[in-house]
Amino acid sequence: MRQVAVVGAGMTRFGKHQDRSMKDLAREAVENALRAAGMEREAIEAAAVGNAVAGLITGQECIRGQVVLREMGIGGIPVINTENACASSSTAFHIAWLYVASGMYDTVLAVGMEKLFHPDKKRTFTAIGSAIDLDIADEFARQMSGEQSGGAGESRSVFMDYYANLARQHMARYGTTREQFAQIAAKNHTNGSLNPHAQFQTPRTVADILAAPLIAEPLTRMMCSPIGDGAAAVIITTAEKARQFTTKPVFVRASIIGSSQEHAADAPGIVEKTSRKAYSMAGISPSEVQVVEVHDATAPAELIIYEELGLCGPGEGGKMISDGVTQIGGRVPVNPSGGLLAKGHPVGATGVAQISEIFWQLRGEAGKRQVAGAKVGLTENGGGVLGGENAVASVHIFTV
Repeated sequence: MRQVAVVGAGMTRFGKHQDRSMKDLAREAVENALRAAGMEREAIEAAAVGNAVAGLITGQECIRGQVVLREMGIGGIPVINTENACASSSTAFHIAWLYVASGMYDTVLAVGMEKLFHPDKKRTFTAIGSAIDLDIADEFARQMSGEQSGGAGESRSVFMDYYANLARQHMARYGTTREQFAQIAAKNHTNGSLNPHAQFQTPRTVADILAAPLIAEPLTRMMCSPIGDGAAAVIITTAEKARQFTTKPVFVRASIIGSSQEHAADAPGIVEKTSRKAYSMAGISPSEVQVVEVHDATAPAELIIYEELGLCGPGEGGKMISDGVTQIGGRVPVNPSGGLLAKGHPVGATGVAQISEIFWQLRGEAGKRQVAGAKVGLTENGGGVLGGENAVASVHIFTV
């Protein structure tokens, strides 16, 4: 396998863009990535385009990538569409990486794009909620909601009930507190205030987070990722060709995707197994990672992912946030972009947006949210739920 490097990244601001089409959003992201790489669009030999729910929101199916790229003058090349829940565009990146690493193509584009806002909010929540086994959807919703009041699928995503259930289990087992979850949300909203691409750019305190309306115990609204629209794009090429475009390439050391499977309750889950494979591929240990972007669909999700990635031991996630370890300036900053909680979560765009953030961090281009001296970065992106865990997980590791 050849060594692969990222040479350009671009994205839109995430948020409510009801006056903009997905074509328009994707164009902005792709053109920004091309500009950053100093590359003409004719240099792109193949493209992988991630999108999760356009078919359910707008009705556009089957050829989403071709529809979007053709209008910006990118055509006549292989365009692969990837749909893999919230990991749709990290999956697109994985395919783009495989194209280059295998020697099939030298320069490939990976795009993530999504429009979630719709006048009928129920349509949005129904689309998001389709990332489960629909044969058992009613039973899943009942199990996840527990004693919570109704509204999942109409006033909130059913996944908020799923994450609330995980949070309650973690609290009962390890003594984790609502205040620790609020510390994560406050950290990410504060980080988002430093990110011009973030949907929410207002710093928040722990008191603000705890005072927000309750969504599903123990989750307040500010502990939950918002719906949003947006797009992100990156360009990858061979390590040799990268030097033609930049003096600061970011190398892909690992690209791993896993899926859920039956396992004992005390056996490693999908994120732990996928990250172990990524660490092995990259030849590093968790202690060597210096900046991380994770799938904080909720604040408790981020805390649990600390443990699943091996950044701390089981049950130590609460102490990790309370000790400031994951703050910008801490030992291993997590979600300096603001994460899904503040940067936003247009689901099909999230994976490549995470990769874009790590690209900028490792190049020292992250502005006020820059992690000093970062040379090793990791992204973790999950999607859907099957059997009590993510249906898909992807982990990527990058170095300079």
